[in-house]
Amino acid sequence: MNLSFVSCQQAPVRLLLSAAATLALLLSGCNSSPDTSAAQSATAKAPVAASGAQLTDSPGTWYWQYRSVLPGSPDSITLHLQCLPEGLGEASPGRLVGFYTAADGHPYEVMGNLSAGTDSLILRDVRTDAVAQQQNGPRWLLALHGSNLLGTRAGKAMVLRRVHVPAGIELVSRSFTATVPARPNHPQDTIAGRVGLHALLPAGEGSKATLQANLLRTLRGDSLATRPAPTLDAFWKEQLSSFTKDYQQEAGPMLTELDEDTSSYRPLATLRYEQQTSTYVLWNEGSLLSIGYFNYDYSGGAHGNYGTTVCSYDTRTGRVLRYPDIFRAGSEAQLEQLLGRYARPVLGLQPEQPLSDALFENTLPVTRNVYLTSGGAVFVYSPYEVASFAQGEIRVFVPVSGLRPLLKPDLPLAGGAEVVQK
Repeated sequence: MNLSFVSCQQAPVRLLLSAAATLALLLSGCNSSPDTSAAQSATAKAPVAASGAQLTDSPGTWYWQYRSVLPGSPDSITLHLQCLPEGLGEASPGRLVGFYTAADGHPYEVMGNLSAGTDSLILRDVRTDAVAQQQNGPRWLLALHGSNLLGTRAGKAMVLRRVHVPAGIELVSRSFTATVPARPNHPQDTIAGRVGLHALLPAGEGSKATLQANLLRTLRGDSLATRPAPTLDAFWKEQLSSFTKDYQQEAGPMLTELDEDTSSYRPLATLRYEQQTSTYVLWNEGSLLSIGYFNYDYSGGAHGNYGTTVCSYDTRTGRVLRYPDIFRAGSEAQLEQLLGRYARPVLGLQPEQPLSDALFENTLPVTRNVYLTSGGAVFVYSPYEVASFAQGEIRVFVPVSGLRPLLKPDLPLAGGAEVVQK
């Protein structure tokens, strides 16, 4: 029973009405009124739709942008920060996720949490490569002050000023959750599964209609734009129905068997299945939007499985930028050489050290799971894809300076990095 939210190739701060009002939202969680259209066997919670066609953030979730100067550095950064629903899975990174880029265009990620009962946000630069992922970077200790965040990074003072007109497009954060009993006609049971969906949609209508449709198609796993795009509500109901059917068919009979088992060992915890999809902003500046879909799935066993599939979009037209839309035909061999070069420091290898010292093979194949930033491209490999599960996701950034001859023309790469047809 594995829901698959695939990338576009196949198949992880609207701060503020006021500090107090915002904290009330942040700490209230991401669920609101029950979804009465869900199956009676599931207890579902979904966001309250705004009146009319205009969507609003689900309570307790948001995507905001801040500008700041990194302490001890002349670099001015834009911090793209999100508050996600309460995580279901053991791989949940925390309720706060975000990214910023250094002067060389390299993207960096932050993760953290809200400090319960206070106006504090705690973030940390995180490692998303295969080298000692526990060796996280500087800690950010921040607090709400009006529409800004004040605090420290690595012990040095900093101010993050809210960007009220986004550098890219404004996005609305939407969240759905449900609890599903393993046996719908056994109210005494304490065993249940949980499923959640978090998505981002462009605010407003008009020219963003094509972008919204393609975001929803990608979420569903469509590789072509020939099928009508679903509505987010309809897509969630499909996922809830599928999860409910599969979970009750699998876990229900097993729970009945365990009820009849008189042995001392009853692995009930393995029947608490979970599925979670969370949508991340990976880039959102100029006319380029890149999105990551983080998926966690636990259906028994020692641990769940997770991975992030990614996709980029040209917000000028709303079109999806798949691998063939980004790279020129016949460029795979050159890309593989570049990946081998830029992967070695990510993997903790010396320039001449064989890749097989860290990977299954002595090469890093070109993945179609790739997204763009204005400074280059990031190739994302899921656990088990090229290395052991313990190494987690592997992300390799290749700067645009090395990619330029391999890129197709008219890509929305800002900051003077546009590729033009000669």
